[in-house]
Order: sequence, then C-alpha cells, then structure tokens
Amino acid sequence: MLTAKVIGNVVSTKKDPSMTGVKLLVIQPINSKYEEIGKPLVAVDTFGAGPGDVVFYAKSREGAQELNVEMAPVDAGVVGIIDEIYREDE
Repeated sequence: MLTAKVIGNVVSTKKDPSMTGVKLLVIQPINSKYEEIGKPLVAVDTFGAGPGDVVFYAKSREGAQELNVEMAPVDAGVVGIIDEIYREDE
C-alpha cells in the first residue's frame, strides 16, 4: 500500500454508469516524513476521506476492489484513512 494526502475533490456530471454515486478525490502521494513524492492523481473513495486527511491507497485492480463492480474503470482507490504515522528514527 501507498500513502497520500487528500488535496481536493473531483466533481463529474458525466461518467461511466458504474461510477454513479462514487466519490472521487485528488490525492498527493507522500513518504513517511509527509514529503510530497510524484504527481497528484485521482482516486475513488468509499471511506469518507476529505481534504487534509492522510490515506492508504492502492493502484490498478486493487484500487477498485471496494466498489464491488466487476470491471470498474479505476486506476487508484483509497483503502484506509491513516490516524498517525510512527517512525522508529524520530
């Protein structure tokens, strides 16, 4: 699993019918020091995350598993909300 910070929402009035009612978020990948890595991406969310939350996410087919749709057109999905990251070296 990967970590990211939620930096926004996506509003889409027209989309694939299998995505009706699905919440879309813009997430920025981060490392364990909360530093940005890579480029932001759009992820589906079934956990209720919002801007400012730190989340776990998965890419590819694993990212769509929470939707319970056979072939959802999804590249990434939130799989959990992180409360805290603890590091031994801090």
